Amino acid sequence: MRAIIQRVTQASVVNLDDVASEPASIEQGYMILLGVGHEDTEAQADKLWSKISKLRIFEDDNGKTNLSLRDVDGSVLVVSQFTLYASCKKGNRPSFTEAGSPDQADHLYRYFVDLIRQEGIPVKHGWFGAHMQVSLVNDGPFTLFLDTTQM
Repeated sequence: MRAIIQRVTQASVVNLDDVASEPASIEQGYMILLGVGHEDTEAQADKLWSKISKLRIFEDDNGKTNLSLRDVDGSVLVVSQFTLYASCKKGNRPSFTEAGSPDQADHLYRYFVDLIRQEGIPVKHGWFGAHMQVSLVNDGPFTLFLDTTQM
């Protein structure tokens, strides 16, 4: 699994395929773009969330990044992002053969969101497979890229 984690002061996502749906939004916390590879399982989701949940990337009173999401009572917004598995090695059109199948990716995306919810952390999410617009204010800016094959 791959994730881009952005420390935000606010983030939201709108479903352009269903204009009647309410936007999902958070204040201070993490905006996570989540990609699922074809070999990923629930074990990778567990590993990824375990690492993200313990990250200390919020500033303390001395301006040092010593505080975790829990320490600042932060929230999480998760958006499925299969393009994290894009390969641009050949030609100019990205290949997505390394991305998980839609059924597998949807399952692991929902599983990941449930992991966050089970810890009592406020979590919102986008719509799997929908055309969405994401807005955020990146605080810092502070952005991390995690890949479970490199953890």
